[in-house]
Amino acid sequence: MQRRISRGFTLIELLVVIAIIAVLIALLLPAVQAAREAARRAQCVNNLKQLGLAVQNYISQQNAFPPLFTNFSAFPSAPTALANGDWMLGWAVSILPMMEQQALFNATNYSFGADQPQNLTLSQSKVSALICPSESLNTGTWLPSSFINYAANFGGPCNISAWNGAITPMASSSTGVNGLDFSNGNVGSRGIEGIQDGTSNTALFSEKLNGITVTTPIPAGSSGQPLRVAFLVSGITNTPDTGGAAQAVQFYQACKNLSTGTLSTADAFGFSGAVWAGGHGSTLRFNAYNHFNTPNGLTCIDTQPPGDVTDAVTASSNHSGGVNVGLCDGSVRFVKSSISYQTWWGIGSRAGSEIISSDSF
Repeated sequence: MQRRISRGFTLIELLVVIAIIAVLIALLLPAVQAAREAARRAQCVNNLKQLGLAVQNYISQQNAFPPLFTNFSAFPSAPTALANGDWMLGWAVSILPMMEQQALFNATNYSFGADQPQNLTLSQSKVSALICPSESLNTGTWLPSSFINYAANFGGPCNISAWNGAITPMASSSTGVNGLDFSNGNVGSRGIEGIQDGTSNTALFSEKLNGITVTTPIPAGSSGQPLRVAFLVSGITNTPDTGGAAQAVQFYQACKNLSTGTLSTADAFGFSGAVWAGGHGSTLRFNAYNHFNTPNGLTCIDTQPPGDVTDAVTASSNHSGGVNVGLCDGSVRFVKSSISYQTWWGIGSRAGSEIISSDSF
């Protein structure tokens, strides 16, 4: 009786099968990654909608938008200079009860700063609604779970009008905090009636990638996270309220045209987005941005150290092509990085009387 001999795969056939599997994986992986990013972006939109809804509920109770930072009276030197490490409580603390975080709000002690022992329970707690799922830097600079990816809009270029955004400091002192000028009347408490450009045309929140502290400066044109650091623009000093649009355009163009070899500043930028519960007189710190440079552009400063209202504190994200922006009416729009600076400035101001068409952003 003749025995039947089973035939195995040859080496060539095995290699062909492996090659086919590799090609299929190469074809499918980008699609899987795209689907995951679409889900992350949708979650980011939902987070911003929840923040917008929380602010609307806050306004219904307080008849005003939450302040950028508050509780000056907790600091002996207020409202002028703050000691190093004295972090006032930021806007996110004010809306905690409207975000189903009443227990965390109850743990807040307004007599102390966000970084002081009396408020460490607050500052060390992770609030998922304040974190974009697409953020790839998943730890805070100081407190591992304290970081935030959503920043409040404090206005457009200061040259035209400082503090003309939706969320501004509560103080109205002529000296401000850390030497910042609060004397132009744009700071203080305001309600919906203060958004004279229309709530659907005025930004409330946007995204901002966490800052990083680097020992070696990063070139502007590198792949080493230039959106997470700041760059100095030499030769231009922004003048709040009196510099005008011409000076603002000059600074914007200088920032956009920085050489790819320009190195980031030596100052630590790790405080950007580092502490969700903290606010600070220097606007770059923690949880604020402005409408100066367009989305996913570089953050540029006009003088050292970074952190003044005169700087371009840019909205940025890991989403391809733009950033999510929450508007004052509670809606969320995806704004492309290619938006014109005129439109971007327009949606940054609350009472600039700019004419913005519905299809311009």
